[in-house]
Amino acid sequence: MADAKIASGNTASTRGASGRVPVIALTGYLGAGKTSLLNHLLRRPGARVGVVVNDFGTLNVDAALVTGQVDEAAVISGGCICHLPDAGGLLDALHRLSRPRLRLDAILVEASGMAEPVHLARLIRVGSSAKETRPGGLVEVIDAIGHFRTVDLRPEPPIRYAAATLVVINKTDLLPLADRERVLDRIRERVRRRNPHVQVITARHSRIDPMLVFDTAADEDPVDELPLAQLIRESDHDHDHDHARAAAAELTQPVSPSLLIDLVEHPPSGAYRLKGRVRVRGHRAERGFAVHVVGTLIHITPLPEPPLVGELVAIGMHLDQLAAQQRLDAVATTPADRPDVAGLRRLHRYRVLSR
Repeated sequence: MADAKIASGNTASTRGASGRVPVIALTGYLGAGKTSLLNHLLRRPGARVGVVVNDFGTLNVDAALVTGQVDEAAVISGGCICHLPDAGGLLDALHRLSRPRLRLDAILVEASGMAEPVHLARLIRVGSSAKETRPGGLVEVIDAIGHFRTVDLRPEPPIRYAAATLVVINKTDLLPLADRERVLDRIRERVRRRNPHVQVITARHSRIDPMLVFDTAADEDPVDELPLAQLIRESDHDHDHDHARAAAAELTQPVSPSLLIDLVEHPPSGAYRLKGRVRVRGHRAERGFAVHVVGTLIHITPLPEPPLVGELVAIGMHLDQLAAQQRLDAVATTPADRPDVAGLRRLHRYRVLSR
């Protein structure tokens, strides 16, 4: 029997515009670098992150990056998340971490190396049927050195690729220089045979830009708390990573629902995430919505009040910033003086699917 141990990050924040905490799964075979990625993400300044670990051993998370108070263990039977007959302990863990008083920016679920990502993604989606959380993507970490000896062994690519919204090919610096591009191209080809539209990036030591994964309410750690995370970051001499690109537009008027849905269904080239708050003109009054897109996941939920000034942001490692800016500006500047019946119908469909 394995435990899902829970820890809360040590900095203050608020929930995102949708009022729901994003749940991001970190998956990968044993030794691929999931825990290193988790600890790297916890180093993000200003982050308040909940952590759920499907535990075969110890909670191997940097102690200075969490509160130090590990919540009561939520038992996950069967030894692995993918073997659960129902959502069980994972749902209980997500429910407890999504309590408003914790003010979490995100919940990270580090799965066992033996977990099946497809099943884990389904469980998170089941858990997000309540109003507290929403699916925030599934990050599959691949060991570039041992991948074809451990995971990808059959003629058909592994089904696990199908669940990923982001694939991180890790340990690329350990590949012989003469073979590096050939191996990376082979891994990319295998992944995209199973998941043609997934974003694939490379990394050393599991270091990716945290902005790809989640947002924070603050960019700095609170001044009234011990700067343990800051000290760890400053002592980490090999902390550099490639930074994600972004484009943004301010929305000072109601937007066209049709243009908005066109944007989220067909994001700009290289965009991994889209986020924002928008105002649309309905049949009787203006309505506000929070928009979150991660890979192919689209999540649109109503806001209590339409924002006077909204925004749309596109983020991606390989984002075509010029093209993205043009797409966002088109949504921001196209007049929407009358209700767009067809667009409102499409918007409502995603609202229903996001419940």
